[in-house]
Formats: sequence, structure tokens, C-alpha cells
Amino acid sequence: MTQNNKLQKQLELTNEQTSPLFRIMWIQNKEDQYRKHFENNICAFHIGNGFVLSVAHNLKVEANIFKSIDNAMYLTDIFPLLNTEQRQLFENCYPLELGNQKRYANITNPNDYQNIINLLRQINFDTRWTSLMERGIAKPHLVIQFKDNLFYNNSDLSAYFDATTYFPEPGINRHTFLVEVELVEAFYSEDIAFYRIINTPQAVIDALPSLEVDYSILDDNQENYYCLQSSPTSEIGKLLNKAQIEGFTEHFSIFQERIGGNYNFEGLRYLIKGYFRFGSSGAPYVVYDAKTNSFKVNAIQSEACPIQLSINNQRDGNFQYINAIASPLQIIQERLEQHIKALT
Repeated sequence: MTQNNKLQKQLELTNEQTSPLFRIMWIQNKEDQYRKHFENNICAFHIGNGFVLSVAHNLKVEANIFKSIDNAMYLTDIFPLLNTEQRQLFENCYPLELGNQKRYANITNPNDYQNIINLLRQINFDTRWTSLMERGIAKPHLVIQFKDNLFYNNSDLSAYFDATTYFPEPGINRHTFLVEVELVEAFYSEDIAFYRIINTPQAVIDALPSLEVDYSILDDNQENYYCLQSSPTSEIGKLLNKAQIEGFTEHFSIFQERIGGNYNFEGLRYLIKGYFRFGSSGAPYVVYDAKTNSFKVNAIQSEACPIQLSINNQRDGNFQYINAIASPLQIIQERLEQHIKALT
């Protein structure tokens, strides 16, 4: 009976109606169905009450360019720093729409695209995702998809969504719902980001499947340890696969950050053996608790871990990524619990 209970819980983790695994994407021009644009895709999972965890290393990556900008922001933060030729380039690539005083990207020439990127870098216009969020240019959202056009098979819940937060995607046979989140805190050294759902009815939040957190530091003899991630060749499906804690590391690596300055990943990490796909950053590692017949999240996928190979008697640059580095949630327990207490 216990084995059957566990199997059922495993299957629930991968089913679209019961899985707590989602994606966070950053949306520009959300209100315009023809100009809506999605970028910065990352795995994320719900831990209940509208609280969501993912990784932090995608937050300070530069988008390099934006899809639109308010004209007032352009006149304040960009126009004064351009010469006559650069202003003409920007005017051509971002014509002003008088109706809403916004400038939308209209770049058809690849050279112009690169020149705009170079121009924004030259004037040090900050296009990191955190900065685009603060400027209101892009906002993070949970992306939730179903085969049918109802939100968790519930017409009452579906009624909370409109043309800006729901749209069909016939090409992938899915219906996409968007739930806005805000970044509460990014724990950059630990590579964990804490979000909460905002501007969303409580009934919608309550419908989202979630994982209870297990803050234990587990040993390397776990028989019921798994990674819950996107399916191997797409981000549409979900995959639950066995993982093994192979060791522990007091980690240190440097994240290259041009604008704000480099920072370090450091602290306790698990070394994980088992399949993980590139693009699985933010995926939860879960452990089965037979007493409660439930899976609990214990760690989060952070980095790939390489081994160094010798090819033609050369080792430099010859890496094969076969292991994973995961951040145990215990390393942010106190700070996370403080946030949850304050926001509940």
C-alpha cells in the first residue's frame, strides 16, 4: 500500500493539474496582445500561500535591449546622452506612438539591432532584468499551462483571467494563464530567489499545487530523492527522476556582473548525481516522506558541475557536465521564514 501511495504522489508531481512546478518568465507589453513578449525563462515552484522559489542567477543577466519604453523615460534617461546620429538611430528603431506616449521596437535590420545594443551599453543604460523590473519595462509572471482552456478545470477560476492574462497556443496544444509575481528578495550568494504572487484573487492562489519545505540537511544515503524538472526536450511537460546526493561542498564560484560588479556563489551545496537538463535551474529536489505520504522540497537546482577531460592530451576547456550543484533550502531557512511570517 505504501508503495502504491508513493507512486500516486510521483505521478501527481508530473501531472499538469497537480504539479507544483511552473516557470517564471518576464513579460514586456503585457497589455498588448500583438506586442506581448516573453523572455528570461526559469523553473520555479510554489511552496504555498502564493510564495514561489526559483534561482537568482538569471536576475542580473542583461537583456541587452528592450521591446518598448515610455517616452518620458527615454527623454530623461537616454536622449540627453545621445549625439545627433545616435538620436536618429533610436528614433528610427523606436518610433513614438502618440496615443500612449510609448516607443516600441521596430528593428528589422540586424546591424541596427546590434548598434542599439552597443549604444545602450555605451551610455550605461541598465538592462539587467532587475532594473527592467524596477523601471516597469518588464514584469515577472508565473506561466501556467493546460491542455484545456479552463484554469484547473474550474470555470469560476477561469473567469478571473482576461485577454492580458490568458491566451490559447494552438501550436503547442496548450492554453496559457499568467499570474503576476514580485521579487521579495534575491539571495545571490546562495543562488535562490523568493517571490510572492500579487494582484491575484486568493481563490486562484489557493488552487495552485504546492510543496512543503523540508529544511533538513540530508545524508548521502537517500533512496527517495528526486529532481522535478521540465521534460527532457521541451518546457511543456514535466519530469520526475531519481537523484542521488553524492557529496557536499563548501562552494565558491564567481558570477561575472558587468554593471553592479561581480559577486560570489558560496556556501553549503549538495553535489548531485543523476539526470538534469540544461535549463533546469530553479527545479526543486524533493524527498518522499512516508509518514505523511507526501513529497517535500529540500533543495533547488543551481548549477551544472563539470568533470575535466583530457582530449588529445589537452585538458583546458574540455569539460563534460554530468553532475549538478544544488542549494539546500536550509541555507536560507531563517531569512525565508522571517519573510513568510511578515507576509502572512
